[in-house]
Amino acid sequence: MDIKLEKKAWYIRYRYYLAGGGLAVAGLVYVIVLALSPHRLRIDAENVRMEEVKHTDFLEYVDVEGVVQPMLTLLVNTREAGNVERIVAEEGSLMKQGDTILILSNAHLMHDIEDQRDEWEKQRISYQEKALEMEQKTLTLRQQSLQAAYDLNKLKKNFELEKEEYAMGIRSKAQLEVSEDEFRYKTESTRLQMESLRSDSAMTVIRKELLRNDREREYKKLERSLKRMEDLVVRAPLDGQLSFVKVTPGQQVAEGENIAEVKVLDQFKIHTSLSEYYIDRVTTGLPATIIWQDKKYPLKVSKVVPEVKDRTFEVDLVFTGEMPDNVRLGKSFRVQIELGQPEQAVVIPRGNFYQQTGGQWIYKLNKDKTRAVKVPVVIGRQNPLQYEITEGLQPGDWVITTGYDTFGDAEELEVK
Repeated sequence: MDIKLEKKAWYIRYRYYLAGGGLAVAGLVYVIVLALSPHRLRIDAENVRMEEVKHTDFLEYVDVEGVVQPMLTLLVNTREAGNVERIVAEEGSLMKQGDTILILSNAHLMHDIEDQRDEWEKQRISYQEKALEMEQKTLTLRQQSLQAAYDLNKLKKNFELEKEEYAMGIRSKAQLEVSEDEFRYKTESTRLQMESLRSDSAMTVIRKELLRNDREREYKKLERSLKRMEDLVVRAPLDGQLSFVKVTPGQQVAEGENIAEVKVLDQFKIHTSLSEYYIDRVTTGLPATIIWQDKKYPLKVSKVVPEVKDRTFEVDLVFTGEMPDNVRLGKSFRVQIELGQPEQAVVIPRGNFYQQTGGQWIYKLNKDKTRAVKVPVVIGRQNPLQYEITEGLQPGDWVITTGYDTFGDAEELEVK
């Protein structure tokens, strides 16, 4: 006997399809809800640092590493060209002023010195010969003048005698006139001869002076040449440490070439480099300190090089009081350069959030510190320990300052 089969309802026939479609719709709704809701991330409180926002003293300063350098460094240059014959001093040795660093040789200079010495000998001998000639001529003129004076005196006596004879009638008037003319001639001749002697004496003095000047010029040339030979020995200009010698034996160097460096060790400075961020804030005279073995040593900025290289600029500082006992060339110290006076400000401790957020936002905790959300902030000044907050946070707020490299793009953090 046949049994009549009843037709099932459509929702029964398609129940599996309906169930699958319902699950798919529910999953899609869940995904949409998750996408529209803030992205949350669970973190462990022990893996992050929570800090309180405070209103307290803020001192803007820069903490950098500085290196001890000499206050004065002298470059040693050659005064004469030549070949390096021998290096006497070793790099790093302590030098006294005038100590020999190296010795040069210069065959051309030695030849010039020999020529100058020969010329000087010629001038010296020539001066002696001419001086003897002038002396001999002067003696001859003096002898002639003496003879003329003697003859004139003798003639004068004869003339006086003839005048007496004329008065007695022994001599004629014509004879007396002849004697008188001869006496007058001899008198004028002797006067001229004496003037010639005086003129020759004056000329002799001038000629001797000119010859002496010529001789002295040649001698000074010789002295300069000998001084140039002394300059072949390169010496330390001041007391200090010979930091380097950049020539080798046999090397040819030019006049004025830099061949060594001497560091003067009487005074020291601290040299450091700062970020270009501070170039408008750091000026000469700013106070600074270094701390060594729990003791502060004061310094001040003595020099600022305004040229920026590789996003940094150079600064020199000098001690204004006592120095640490262990100051040595090349030693490093942590230097704190103050950029102003302490002021009251809203601050938070430094953390790696700044590197991840650029200082644009930070995670702020709720009161029970179980949840943190992103809040925008404005950061003002900073020092190696603190950031100044000008907008976005109030004293008493708590924030997360570390762990940002693991948070990804989470909008909220659940703290457990």
